[in-house]
Amino acid sequence: MKLVLNQHQIEQKITRLAHEILENTYGITELFIGGITGNGETFAQQICEILQKNSSQKINYFKIELDKDHPLDQAITCSIDPDQFSGKTVILVDDVINSGTTMQYGVLKILEKPVKSVKTVALVDRMHRKYPIKCNFVGMTLSTTLGERVEVMPSNGALEAFLV
Repeated sequence: MKLVLNQHQIEQKITRLAHEILENTYGITELFIGGITGNGETFAQQICEILQKNSSQKINYFKIELDKDHPLDQAITCSIDPDQFSGKTVILVDDVINSGTTMQYGVLKILEKPVKSVKTVALVDRMHRKYPIKCNFVGMTLSTTLGERVEVMPSNGALEAFLV
């Protein structure tokens, strides 16, 4: 395992991503920030906290639950009523985007309602897409082989990203 991002670097990237979101949503009064099951939830909550400190926007946090390995085996659920997304800007957050499968199914859940726009955020982008999904806000782009994985996991009491 090779360390790619330590806790401090992850915090810096999350802060930068939050400020990029703030700049790109200027004039929008209400945002919905959703985290995908796992580390996506953690990063989405951190982004929400930064936005709430630095903006007068109304920030709504929610969670998308799905099976990352087999997204169609179970229902994809949302922790808030998706009707609230109608006409709003929704931002979906995950830790690592690789093939785009998880992000694609998360976006499809959001698009069950007529939203104004959907943006995507990932801490690490590996660029091995199977689906035509673009990540709007990226903390770090990392060139990897198909056999390698990037895992964000607890280490020494903090979250760190490793190339495995």
